[in-house]
Amino acid sequence: MPNVADVPFEPADFETIKVEIVDNVGWVTLDRPDAMHAFNHRMQAEVRATWRAFRELDEVHAAVLTASGDRSFCVGIDRGQDMSAMGGGKLYGTSNNFMYDDPGDDLGPKSCDLWKPVIAAVNGVCCGGAFYFIAEADIIIASDNATFFDPHVTYGMAAVYEPMKMLQRMPLGEVMRLTLLGNHERMSAETAHRIGLVSDVVPSDELHDAAAWLANTIASQPPVAVQASMRAIWAANDLSRNEAMAVAPAILTTGMDPEALAQGQESFTSGKRITPKIR
Repeated sequence: MPNVADVPFEPADFETIKVEIVDNVGWVTLDRPDAMHAFNHRMQAEVRATWRAFRELDEVHAAVLTASGDRSFCVGIDRGQDMSAMGGGKLYGTSNNFMYDDPGDDLGPKSCDLWKPVIAAVNGVCCGGAFYFIAEADIIIASDNATFFDPHVTYGMAAVYEPMKMLQRMPLGEVMRLTLLGNHERMSAETAHRIGLVSDVVPSDELHDAAAWLANTIASQPPVAVQASMRAIWAANDLSRNEAMAVAPAILTTGMDPEALAQGQESFTSGKRITPKIR
């Protein structure tokens, strides 16, 4: 298996994901149905190559991450592969625990420095390492058959990176419950919606269209304004209030594109108004 960073962005040669760009939206579909879309070394490489490519492709204004079928979104790491190739550490067959390479560095869009909106459309089972994907998505929607859980502790593994990331998406008590109950409880899509993890729950056969509406709507707006707004929100989420306000002027000035502002002013003065969807 080549080094993750060395895999080129060649969707036609990809084995574990499907990538398509339609109307300024990049569609990324996890496609290992026989493994319930568990990620292996190859998927890590292909996902990373895609996120990094989307950074440079100006025609991509937004992205959707989903999985083929309706049985599973992702069940985390493929435990059937050679675990020693995942990085250092005694758990993975090498001697140095400090040389561990976290798979999330390749799977999460923000970890790959992609700052374009990503919609996660979760269909079916979403557990363990799948949280690398959804924790760094900007909007999460789910099919009504989606379930969420973290099996680490049930199998004698410490859950560390995943709950740390999910604390940005869920209340502390819910992260504790999800983590400490392991395989003994699954969070339904309805509960995930109630606690704010997902913003919408739809029937399974409507998930694609719901994700498309979100992504296409976001992609229709000036991309620099959208991306600057995203940067501001994530910065405020990561920093204290005073720290976030200190970097706000830099984000604001960087995100002010004269052409986009002119288009916005023209739209406003035209008198035409959008009829919004009520949620």
